[in-house]
Amino acid sequence: MPLSRGLHVKGLSKLPVALGQVLDEIPLGVMVLGKDRRVMLVNRALEAMTGFLVQEASGIPCHYLLRGNLCCHGCQIKDVEETRRQFCSEANIINKNRQKIPVRLTISPIFDENGELAAFLESVEDTRSQEAPYDDSAESFLSGKLVGVSQEMRRVFKIIPVIAQTDSSVLITGQTGTGKDAVAEAIHHASGRAKGPFIKINCGALPEALLESELFGHQKGAFTGAVENKPGRFRLAHNGTVYLTEIGDLPLSLQVKLLSFLDDKVVYPLGSTKGYSVDVRVIAATHRNLERMVREGSFREDLLFRLNVIRLHLPPLVHRHEDMKMLKAHFLQTYNSRFSKNIAGFSEAAGQVLLSYPFPGNVRELRNIVEYAVNVCDGNQIRPDHLPAYIVEHVPNDHVNDLTENGSSQVQSTIRSDPGEIRWADAERKMIMDTMLKCQGRKHDAAKILGYCRSTLWRKMKKYGMID
Repeated sequence: MPLSRGLHVKGLSKLPVALGQVLDEIPLGVMVLGKDRRVMLVNRALEAMTGFLVQEASGIPCHYLLRGNLCCHGCQIKDVEETRRQFCSEANIINKNRQKIPVRLTISPIFDENGELAAFLESVEDTRSQEAPYDDSAESFLSGKLVGVSQEMRRVFKIIPVIAQTDSSVLITGQTGTGKDAVAEAIHHASGRAKGPFIKINCGALPEALLESELFGHQKGAFTGAVENKPGRFRLAHNGTVYLTEIGDLPLSLQVKLLSFLDDKVVYPLGSTKGYSVDVRVIAATHRNLERMVREGSFREDLLFRLNVIRLHLPPLVHRHEDMKMLKAHFLQTYNSRFSKNIAGFSEAAGQVLLSYPFPGNVRELRNIVEYAVNVCDGNQIRPDHLPAYIVEHVPNDHVNDLTENGSSQVQSTIRSDPGEIRWADAERKMIMDTMLKCQGRKHDAAKILGYCRSTLWRKMKKYGMID
């Protein structure tokens, strides 16, 4: 059966409006499954949560859509069918962006007027907002993806709950890798919109024509290839938050349309004269200097004023030396668990090397470095020779000579290594090659060790010229 918003499930066709229109008004993710456990309908809240549109979900088994941990232990729908009773449990699902989302999953049988099983109704409630994100009394802070004990991060942690209580636009600035995405998510989950969708849009990832359709949607026939209506990300985020990352890359023509939306909160899809009112909060982020872009004429001054109601700047990692120890421990624990290792920590020499490195990629780069080190470490402690060579090259020579516990010979040995291994891409390529050799070419086993899905490993191997 073709999927549409006007779908009527057999036995439920006496509703005065189409079932899809009813479900779209529910703030939880909801889908209807046939007796064969294939998807018949998903509402817009579930589209936003999973990233899969209703057209993509049509006719596929539900576990392909949710990819939940409960599916690994047998299909719960089978139990609902046999007992004819509702099932409810805490679970995790994986969305289209490969993010793990904690949810409360409820599966209910639907019966027709004759008492026969007609379908299943499955609701998916995002429970991230119910996790305690802040603890001001703790000696350290661990807020979702945000980690830190420095004064700069304490200030960020304390202001997030205050910002979350308003609906004003927020502009987050800071260098690449400082955690702007994590702050935007923290604001959303601490707000009254936490149960609504959190939709992230990278303004520099798509061409202008596609980006406008992605943001505002389009009508069928609006352009070549527009074979059906598309709601757009702003409409999918109704009652939630839209996060516009890399706002500095938004084309000028779309800056005008975004400014108009911020003024009246009405979306006009491409090819349509009819507007749709939506209730969303807008959070924007950039690593660019928007004031300079305004002076250069590449960013609208009025849009900057409209976005810059609340401004939050994230410090670079080089200004957060107090956080280094906690961040290293956090990432070490993460990758110890992922790669099934039991590395106790960093040697003093390795710690000094990391403290001496400027980290232009900030926290994201530190995370990548720890991931690499955990992969190549063959003992219970990470030493300088387990770090990427390009990291050690930044250690001043006089500081190298001061390192103890054999750290000096280890560091100097690494500096004299192949100068081609000075970039993360080279380090990652070597890491993949070493793992493939260890697994005797078995991609499935190598992907498991590296923490990649098999398609990601294939893509990286193709990128590095390791396969044709």
